[in-house]
Amino acid sequence: MYGGDEVSAIVIDLGSHTCKAGYAGEDAPKAVFPSVVGAIDQMDINGHGDCEENLGAAAELPNNAKNLDSDKTKGKCKLYVGSQSLGYRRDYMEVLSPLKNGVVADWNIVDNIWDHALRDCLLVDPKERPMLLSEPCNNTQEQRERTAELMFEKYKVPALFLAKNAVLTSFASGRATSLVIDGGGGSTTVAPVLDGYVLQKAVTTSPIGGEFLTDCLMKSLEGKGITIKPRYAFKKKEIRPGNIQTVNLDFPHTTESYKLYSQRVIASDIKECVCRAPDSPYDESSYSNIPMTSYELPDGQIIEIGSDRFKIPDILFNPSLVQTIPGMESFAEIAHSVRGLPKMVIDSINKCDVDIRRELFGSIMLTGGTASMQQLKERIEKELLEESPQAARVKVFASGNATERRFSVWIGGSILASLGSFQQMWFSKSEYEEQGASYIQRKCP
Repeated sequence: MYGGDEVSAIVIDLGSHTCKAGYAGEDAPKAVFPSVVGAIDQMDINGHGDCEENLGAAAELPNNAKNLDSDKTKGKCKLYVGSQSLGYRRDYMEVLSPLKNGVVADWNIVDNIWDHALRDCLLVDPKERPMLLSEPCNNTQEQRERTAELMFEKYKVPALFLAKNAVLTSFASGRATSLVIDGGGGSTTVAPVLDGYVLQKAVTTSPIGGEFLTDCLMKSLEGKGITIKPRYAFKKKEIRPGNIQTVNLDFPHTTESYKLYSQRVIASDIKECVCRAPDSPYDESSYSNIPMTSYELPDGQIIEIGSDRFKIPDILFNPSLVQTIPGMESFAEIAHSVRGLPKMVIDSINKCDVDIRRELFGSIMLTGGTASMQQLKERIEKELLEESPQAARVKVFASGNATERRFSVWIGGSILASLGSFQQMWFSKSEYEEQGASYIQRKCP
């Protein structure tokens, strides 16, 4: 019916950091862009309209992008989606995230992100393409039904399938059973997959994700007197041949959320370039004399980064380290209840039946943007070998290709939706019209 040589399905993975979209059967997504949007209040450009008031009242998300209810944003804010739109600074533009704890909290923003992916990036008519969407392990029935309603009623897709992130990662690796460690932007999730199904009772999560580590790095640098200057805040001009001068620019109507977003883009690159997981638990005295690594900021300033290269990644293993970073005191209240990665893995496996624990220990999959960090795989494996039962043979798998690690959820969906044997699994438009949105619970378990 769908796929094969006829019509390629569309695969969309809306993560907390980036949205990935492309055609089933391909090796990588065609479109990759931020999962946040820019929003400008159209009712009162001076910043006193409903949109701005709601922004002020909105609670900050873990990734510091503000979140709004869809009824409040719909029709009142002009939204800017995609890397290019967000890269262009605009007066009064706030940066919003549609997700809260990995689950959709603003459907209007999600609708705009899907629309951008389908019509602007892929240039396809959704009426002609079945749609496979990834979803977090903790997605509720209400969220799934709302997704089905939007896809069938607005986009009028011929067929739909929702698949759990962990299942798609496991599928991409060629394993039906595995333990998936997903280091996403907003959180880290450990989920056991047995014969293609997530064991929901054993899923463990942590609020420490890639964005949180980026924030920690920014605060640590600020504590050392290093402030990251956003790209829009300066321009370079040549005063004489070979002599470049940086001129500061002042834009008083730039919002704090946009400034933070622009700074975080740079800080994230610093993290990816210089950070690596330490071989053993971080100790201040042991790393105090570590050689410094240079990094050139966009404005030409060269900064030196020392022990933070190892301290920031080690927060994944020892969350209490956050309390030693100036400006992160707010996390101290929950730090004692947040577990490190090895503890999350052990807890998750212990919640599974005894019969499959050995198999899970021997098939641990590391995926997500944070999984690309140097030495992370080796460090996890080392700590699990020390903490796991002696009879268990611990093996952590991570693709040698950074693209495959970062996009494994999408790649799993691409493989799945292109299989001939999968075609009978689709939730079709006719089934939706006959059975209603709740039928998706049976079609997509």
